[in-house]
Amino acid sequence: MSRPAPTPRCPLRPGEACTLCEPGASGPEDCPAVYLVHTDPDLRARWQAMRRTEREAAARHANDPISERFQ
Repeated sequence: MSRPAPTPRCPLRPGEACTLCEPGASGPEDCPAVYLVHTDPDLRARWQAMRRTEREAAARHANDPISERFQ
């Protein structure tokens, strides 16, 4: 039994599949937006800060007993 090919994930939008939003890209490996963010020090720092904030918010939400009741 063969398994379907894995769906590439977008490194700029964690948890989301690559939607080929950049013309000419065939996935994250040749996406101009991914390349730009990963090679520009300022963009990379902003992206890392955003990821950190999202992870911290998710951790706070996961430890909140009230939010668990409303899911």
